[in-house]
Amino acid sequence: MPTLLSSTEIQTRLTTLPDWTLEDTSIQMILTFKNFIEAIAYINKVVEPAEAAGHHPDISISYNRVIISLTTHDAGGLTQQDFNLAQTLSQLA
Repeated sequence: MPTLLSSTEIQTRLTTLPDWTLEDTSIQMILTFKNFIEAIAYINKVVEPAEAAGHHPDISISYNRVIISLTTHDAGGLTQQDFNLAQTLSQLA
């Protein structure tokens, strides 16, 4: 099982991910697209890297707004795995 990160480690890693915020035991990115089609296109781009990492984000969509949340459910909080996938997903936006 992945190791939980300390609050200091989490804050340090967040400095490299300006689009992500800490929300309780997860990190979250909110994206706004031109329309629903572009929002779905982004979500479709998330599938391959999430599958490759074996780590799946919680995704919420409301028309053109997509919220991506990452946490390592098995570990009960944030691990390096979350930050690795966050970095990848930021590059897709």
